[in-house]
Amino acid sequence: MIQKLFGSMTARIFLILATGTVLCGLLVMFVTSYERRALDDQIRIRHTVERLEQLMLLLDSSPASAQPAIASVAAHYGVRITFRPTEKLTDPVSDSSMTKAIRDAFSATRPVTVVQSEGPDCSFAPPPHGFLMVDTKSCERLQTVLKDGTPVLMDVSHRRRPPPPLGGDFALNLFLFLGGLCLLAWWAAHMATKPIRKLASAARALSNNIENPPLPAVKTPHEVRDAVTAFNNMQSSIRQHIEDRTHMLAAIAHDLQTPLTRLRLRFEKVQDEALRGQLIEDLGNTQAMIQEGLEFARISSTDSPRVKTDLNSMVESVCNDAIDAGFEVHFEGRVNKALNATPHALRRCLCNVLDNALKYGRYATVRLYEREHMACIDVEDGGEGIPERDMEAVFQPFKRMENSRSRNTGGTGLGLTTAKIIIERHGGAIALKNLRVGRDGPVVGLRVTLSIPL
Repeated sequence: MIQKLFGSMTARIFLILATGTVLCGLLVMFVTSYERRALDDQIRIRHTVERLEQLMLLLDSSPASAQPAIASVAAHYGVRITFRPTEKLTDPVSDSSMTKAIRDAFSATRPVTVVQSEGPDCSFAPPPHGFLMVDTKSCERLQTVLKDGTPVLMDVSHRRRPPPPLGGDFALNLFLFLGGLCLLAWWAAHMATKPIRKLASAARALSNNIENPPLPAVKTPHEVRDAVTAFNNMQSSIRQHIEDRTHMLAAIAHDLQTPLTRLRLRFEKVQDEALRGQLIEDLGNTQAMIQEGLEFARISSTDSPRVKTDLNSMVESVCNDAIDAGFEVHFEGRVNKALNATPHALRRCLCNVLDNALKYGRYATVRLYEREHMACIDVEDGGEGIPERDMEAVFQPFKRMENSRSRNTGGTGLGLTTAKIIIERHGGAIALKNLRVGRDGPVVGLRVTLSIPL
């Protein structure tokens, strides 16, 4: 399923653009988050140092009796103050950014020792407030003296910004960001492959009608312009080749009319009545083969304009013509929608299929019905069917089964070929199936199904 989904060039370009854009966006978000965290750390360090300086100035200017009350208030802001501590701090081997900033702020006015500590000594922090979180696993410990000579130990809690939540505005903004990137990538992929889709559409149209106008090569990339030019040259060459072939066949047919007419006049003078009939019949078959060849060449190279066509009336008319000619034909069913079709070509297709059924099956049953937005025509006969290995071969030009090579049936082998070309130009399909008695019983006929989009 994944291979089918990304089998088109549009989907692949979309995947490349979307993946690259999202990765670039995530990289930008990571770098931005890193820089913001570094800036937050700088601001936090500066605010902590300023708070400690203000606290030290307040303690220096307050009497000893008021100092415990100041320490009690400071504890609510993440600073624990111990007067006359019993432990002695030692200078650390290395400094963090916080310890270095505190030492630089106090070393000029008083002796100070600052260390970074972890463990039970740091489990004093109050509940978080505002938009900051309190880290209870580590803290800064500052040991100094007041102006009156009182030793002081200060434990300063770490405060940091919490990670962004996954819900609320963050999730909505992230969804809008990624959605916008995907839409932009899909639009870019769609626009990049638009000339290729036009070229593919022109190639499909060329298979139906060689007379389609050439593709415009303006306002397209150079690579696509070269492909369009090559395609137009190919179409022109094919059109010229088909025109030359059709003109050649028409010239041959025209030049044969005179000698064939003279032959018919001479055959009329043959005294032997049986021989005369056979000669005239062979001559008629020859003329019919020439006409069928010309008609096949014409249908293969041109496509007439399409109009709204009543399929019910057309099928019924073809069946009635066969009945009037003395054949056994049964017709049933109808469709409720009109077709956008070429009436003459579609009638020719149906006539070819019905003629084959009557030639090789003695009778025919024609059913007309709708299935999955398709108009379907089943033509069943009572003949010997077609071997499974030859189901596709019968659609080749001039291909006839061995059991049809008789003077009674005649034919040129172009009937089903012409029908297949016509039905496929209408966007439909033709299928053959042998009719059997039971699942594995003998063949009792052949069913030809014509399917045309409604």
